[in-house]
Amino acid sequence: MNQEITKAILVVSFGTSHNDTREVTIDAIEHDIAAAYPDFKVYRAWTSKMIIKKIFDRDGIHISNVREAMEQMIHDGISELIVQPTHVINGIENDLMKEDVLSYSHHFSSIRFGAPLLTSTRDNNFVVDAIAEDLGSSLRDDEVLILMGHGTTHYANTVYAALDYTFKDRGYSRIFLGTVEAYPSMESLLRQVKLLKPRRAVLAPFMIVAGDHAKNDMAGKDPDSWKCQFEQAGIEVSCVLKGLGEYPKIRQLFLEHIRESA
Repeated sequence: MNQEITKAILVVSFGTSHNDTREVTIDAIEHDIAAAYPDFKVYRAWTSKMIIKKIFDRDGIHISNVREAMEQMIHDGISELIVQPTHVINGIENDLMKEDVLSYSHHFSSIRFGAPLLTSTRDNNFVVDAIAEDLGSSLRDDEVLILMGHGTTHYANTVYAALDYTFKDRGYSRIFLGTVEAYPSMESLLRQVKLLKPRRAVLAPFMIVAGDHAKNDMAGKDPDSWKCQFEQAGIEVSCVLKGLGEYPKIRQLFLEHIRESA
């Protein structure tokens, strides 16, 4: 490593065991960051212990957790650090990540944090526009777009309902956002969608990667999958396995959050 580089950006992601979606989402975000900040060394850390273990057992590849990445940067002589999470919301994963980072604060001259994707009303509107422009623009009058978020027990989960409302408030009455594990639920979405009597529903993940949840909970063949539940309701379904990290405008927003880091 060039000894003159003492500034770094740590990109923290939940992670994924699906290499196909990782290459076009997490890898793409990190690539864009490295291109935009050539004077910074870019490091990777993932927060999912289960995924880190799965990749090591399957591929023999070790991916650092946050603490390991912090220790590596100390070893490499990094003194100025910006931490940019690729988390969608300011939830549990983001809180724990900050605790881990700040426990090493005495080793750095400065540590700044970029915000997760949905942190301000401006972020919400930006993401609404990005989704509507990419997926919503091709919707026909007899179609709806259903976005699947993850959901959490953390109070930050309220951003999903707020974003669903924002789509409607901005005039996108046929775009819906729900969650796998919280509210708005699949049952809530189905009740609302049925009122529009659509011929077809387009399902897409509202997650950085299109991994297990997208491939199984959303587009899978299990009767409990969103695809099967909409089909059981008499609605034709098509699935778009495209993670948020694939949208250039979403990656642009992460770059903006780095610029605004404090």
